[in-house]
Amino acid sequence: MKFRKRHLAKTISYRTLGTLDTLLLSWFVSNDFSVGIKIGFLELVTKMILYYFHERFWFKSKITDSNRRHILKTFSWRGIGTVDTFILGWLITGNPLTGLKIGGAEVITKMLLYFGHEKLWYRIDYGLDQYTRKTKKIKTK
Repeated sequence: MKFRKRHLAKTISYRTLGTLDTLLLSWFVSNDFSVGIKIGFLELVTKMILYYFHERFWFKSKITDSNRRHILKTFSWRGIGTVDTFILGWLITGNPLTGLKIGGAEVITKMLLYFGHEKLWYRIDYGLDQYTRKTKKIKTK
């Protein structure tokens, strides 16, 4: 219970970055600004829910090595996120190929954004207590 404010803060901060990225990529791939807006705002909801549960799962993980943890989290989240974007792109445009193009385009940009986001949050102690910082070996500053 006590770490949920951290997970919520991480969810909101990453979703802001991710939504802007998806909106721009969807607009570019579809050549239609309204498609970018629709996919961007729909995924705002779906991905916040998915990200929150992904974060809860990884918080309970016993993997404490910083780089290994960030890389594994990056790939697991990207898999979930890409499938979500593909489905939304397909549903909104009616074309599975457009959904695939949008989902494929965001794989690289989102992995880079997510990895950087994780590295930053690993250094922030917001929502952690002293015990957690020691047992998780979380480095602050």
